[in-house]
Amino acid sequence: MFSGPRFLAPKDMTKNMAKDIIHDAVTNALIKDNWVITHDPFRVEYEELEIFADLAVEKSHTMIAKKNGEKIIIEIKTFAGRSFIKELQQALGQYELYFDLLELTGLDYELYMAISEFVYKDFFLQKGTQMIVQRHKIKLLVVNIEREEIVKWI
Repeated sequence: MFSGPRFLAPKDMTKNMAKDIIHDAVTNALIKDNWVITHDPFRVEYEELEIFADLAVEKSHTMIAKKNGEKIIIEIKTFAGRSFIKELQQALGQYELYFDLLELTGLDYELYMAISEFVYKDFFLQKGTQMIVQRHKIKLLVVNIEREEIVKWI
């Protein structure tokens, strides 16, 4: 039986996994900001549960990290469906599950949800969405998709 967390995603298990349409832009923005992609995707197992977060990134040890920690898990969300609320419900549940499993496995990573600047301005600046994000302590990475640049860490 399983004895502890496992992190690497075997290529045969992940080659058919769908990526968000902004995945490459977020990845390129992180690389431009001197982050190193260590896993794409990042697999975590706990007991019978297995998750695949989109990315694991680290700052180079020779550089000063811009975040509190140097190791970050990024879950990328496009929010391109017909219902923002339905997608927010799903993203919130996924974020909470990932957060819990990272904590249960003792992995020393911060968890961020990456979204486009467009989605941030159109939806995440609304008062109700802001309150949900604050209540659930969701950390956001906002990316300008066209320029492939990080706009802000929240």
